Amino acid sequence: MATISKGILGGFSGKVGTVVGANWRGKDIIRSVPKTGHRTATDKQLLQQMKFKLVVTFLQPLKSIQNLYFGSESGAKSRVNLAVSYTINEAVQVVDDLPELVYSKVLITKGDLAGFQNLTATPQSGGILQLSWEDNTVQGNASATDRSNVVVYCEELEEFIIWQSVALRSEVSASVTLPSPYVGKEVHLWAYFNNEAETQACNSPYLGTVTVL
Repeated sequence: MATISKGILGGFSGKVGTVVGANWRGKDIIRSVPKTGHRTATDKQLLQQMKFKLVVTFLQPLKSIQNLYFGSESGAKSRVNLAVSYTINEAVQVVDDLPELVYSKVLITKGDLAGFQNLTATPQSGGILQLSWEDNTVQGNASATDRSNVVVYCEELEEFIIWQSVALRSEVSASVTLPSPYVGKEVHLWAYFNNEAETQACNSPYLGTVTVL
């Protein structure tokens, strides 16, 4: 692989003969076309491919959040890469030779900001989810102006709904309303705080499943 620094034509994308041009992390690069292999994937390789597809598909709607609030970029690994790696290694189990997510181990965000204290979620009629917590603004690096956020996933519909900046940490409660197609359905629920500067977040606690009323 070669990095293009200068040139008459500049960067390019796509295949040209035996090389492929692309833009990776803001740099124009060229690499050789991979050789076609004739080996059949092993069962272990196929399982890993299925895990990867499952996780990448699931996390896709969370990409913008995790790009900001999942660990710290390390070398060539972006925060999104870290989220995928974490989920594959920590939040996937194999049942009857097929991978499935362990939702209680899924993290939406991963960071060092002080988290929630005694967080609870209660469904109310009209598709409302009421969240409440205790004010812990004196704890560690917590601040009264930290923003609370709510993430819901409906496995039946294979859809996420995300509410951002629904309340301040000091307000100790928040409510969100799900659309009518969610009424009567079970949803998985997470929440997280991020700071006002949007540079830090806490680990996102999993609140379990609730049935939308």
